[in-house]
Amino acid sequence: MSVVEVLERMGGVATRASLIAATTRVDVDAARAAGEVVTVARGRYALASADAALVAAHQRCGVVSHTSAAPHHGWQVRLPPDLPHVTLPKGRTLTEAQRLGIHLHRTDLSPDDATGGFTTPERTLVDCLRSGRFPDALCVADLALRDGFGRAANAFESALRAIALEVSGLQVVPQVSIRNGQQFLGRPDLVDERLGIVIEADTFTWHGDRGALGRDARRYNRLAVNGWLVLRFTWEDVVLHPDEVALILRAAVAERTERPCSCGRAA
Repeated sequence: MSVVEVLERMGGVATRASLIAATTRVDVDAARAAGEVVTVARGRYALASADAALVAAHQRCGVVSHTSAAPHHGWQVRLPPDLPHVTLPKGRTLTEAQRLGIHLHRTDLSPDDATGGFTTPERTLVDCLRSGRFPDALCVADLALRDGFGRAANAFESALRAIALEVSGLQVVPQVSIRNGQQFLGRPDLVDERLGIVIEADTFTWHGDRGALGRDARRYNRLAVNGWLVLRFTWEDVVLHPDEVALILRAAVAERTERPCSCGRAA
């Protein structure tokens, strides 16, 4: 394959070493001389047509993230970011010049959080919900859900799950059916079966009539008497006060870690 073909297969950016390994040093230098590939940083090349956000991340040895990564996964954003979002490890240093022209995020991503120069769909969704303005996050979450990503019932629940994912020791799964023997206890929004914690995203619309309120009250009571710790958060909690939600979740994890539950299990 030609150098251009190799770069295309690599997503449009690559290091000099990886290009030479796939072709030859002579081919790489010839492609540079012909303008088929451009140097974006020392030892780092890109196609002239490569995604601008990907090039910016490649220049800084980072990955494209947040609303800059969302379109890569097929999720339209409400407004394109004015500058590309780039995530780098916490310890990586940048010059003053390298800090310009990007929205810089510092996170030590796991190997499963990024691929091909972009954060993965799951990590992108979490980043958008946690760090973006709510209208932008909601747009990304809605499109991700329409694509069948995850099992959340709605974007509000996704935003709550995003907060929960950042709480150490908490491992929630959306929309899990819970039973105690033959008795069906409910299908809460988020469940940590190990700790016996149920987290609900409560909306005024859902509880807009007395019947819906009564059904949920009975469901919460069934879960509580069977040993589950039920936490309920409103839209305002999740969107306007996410730090307070995280504080409550951390306290719940601490309480359940000290006093393990004996409750009905997830079906």
